Amino acid sequence: MEIGYFTMPSHPPECGLKEGHDWDLQVLRWLDELGYQEAWIGEHHTAPWEPNPTPDLLIAQALLQTKRLRIGPGGFLLPYHHPAELANRVAMLDHLSEGRLNFGVAASGLPSDWAMFNVDGMSGQNRDMTREALEIILRLWTEPAPFTHKGKFWTVTKPDTMFDFLKPHIKPLQAPHPPIGVAGLSKNSDTLKLAGERGFIPMSLNLNPAYVSSHWDSVVTGAAKTGRKPNRQDWRLVREVFVADTDEEAWKLSTGDMMGRMMSEYFLPLLGHFGFKDYLKHAPDVPDSDVTVEYCAKRNWIVGSPSTVAEKIEKIYDEVGGFGVLCVFGFDYKHKPEAWHRSLALLKNEVMPRLKHLGSAKKAA
Repeated sequence: MEIGYFTMPSHPPECGLKEGHDWDLQVLRWLDELGYQEAWIGEHHTAPWEPNPTPDLLIAQALLQTKRLRIGPGGFLLPYHHPAELANRVAMLDHLSEGRLNFGVAASGLPSDWAMFNVDGMSGQNRDMTREALEIILRLWTEPAPFTHKGKFWTVTKPDTMFDFLKPHIKPLQAPHPPIGVAGLSKNSDTLKLAGERGFIPMSLNLNPAYVSSHWDSVVTGAAKTGRKPNRQDWRLVREVFVADTDEEAWKLSTGDMMGRMMSEYFLPLLGHFGFKDYLKHAPDVPDSDVTVEYCAKRNWIVGSPSTVAEKIEKIYDEVGGFGVLCVFGFDYKHKPEAWHRSLALLKNEVMPRLKHLGSAKKAA
């Protein structure tokens, strides 16, 4: 099993945009120094707790300040980008990365983002746009011949050579393209079925392990459509993680600090508005009112000393049937940077050696 990082990025509303950006850059440098495998950067437009509409700007800077870390959007919200423009931009970013780029894509789940861009998410238009945009991007990268795509949402032409020398010429460095990741949230996720169908990297967002088990079923269902055999080593699980020297210290620094604040002020109320608190429950009969920060910390978060955290990760691993990469969910601890750095370091240096025996994850479904 490997470890990575997934950040929305999350910052409190009073945080300045550059201030938050600088914290994210610092964390990415730490991840590279500590030997983490990868980092994924989210895109959001109307959430003050998730203030990053341009993951590629952060990625471009981070690539200059890191040496080994694979970095990618997690993901670009495809309904809000013209596919031809994004295909060229991602291809250029891949060259700047010298092959360290991952390409995460997402359909967008915030109704306020849908409203800003006039996308009818309630009817699933955002998912349809995501599929069409990705199809166009992949065609632009892989089909040598000219074509015109006339779809429901976009008409895009890959023209033949014009005036002797004008022609589409920008392709990614990684052939045929950077690894593509897609994140799933809901039970029996359609997005993760797409991952299985197309051989993309499946990513499960931070939910109760009992719920996440259905995500691999979605990957398998999608893979069956195209005769693929999915590999559990490709599966990423995103979890809230805080490691400290003792369980008591880890509990205080997580529930009693920025992790707890973000959950209580933003994430839990947001899920409540959507009727999604079921995603966090260990049993369906748990009342919504019981789903508190403390409940999530006990049931879903991976918080504690190195030995406690190792036990919790192994338990989750067994419950879901095996996965390949644990991605730490990012939080803003710039007020206590040494605590966040120590948590990341303890996970890498003290916890992961205790889990070496999990490296033999089930290779296939």
